Amino acid sequence: MVHVLSSRILLRPTDPERSRAFYGEALGLAVYREFGTGPERGTVYFLGGGFLEVSGRSDAPPSPGLQLWLQVADAVAAHQELAARGVEILREPKQEPWGLVEMWISDPDGVRIAVVEVPEDHPLRYRP
Repeated sequence: MVHVLSSRILLRPTDPERSRAFYGEALGLAVYREFGTGPERGTVYFLGGGFLEVSGRSDAPPSPGLQLWLQVADAVAAHQELAARGVEILREPKQEPWGLVEMWISDPDGVRIAVVEVPEDHPLRYRP
C-alpha cells in the first residue's frame, strides 16, 4: 500500500480571483501557503484534515460530480455567518434522517459544498 503523507483537492476555477475571494474571504479559510505570481497563482487553504488548492484556470467549471464536505461545530451559526457574507445558500441547515445537520452552499463555479454538523450523540463521534 502507498503511504500517503499529505493530500489536497486541486481546484482549477474559471475565475481564480473570484474563487480566492470566495474561499479566503467569504468562507474564511486560512491560507496554508501561496506560490507563483499573477492572477493564476496558487493558494492552498487549510481544509480541516486536508487542503484545498485553488490554482491555474479552467475554461469550464469543475465537474458537477465534484462536491466538498466541510464539518463545522455549529451549522446554524455557520449559516448565519455565511449568509451575512453573501454566500449562496442552496439549502438551510436541516437535520437529516441519518442524524447529521447539513446545509448546502455553492462556490462561484457552482461547486456544491456540504456544511455539516455532527451532533454530540452521533455515532460518527465514537469508535468502538
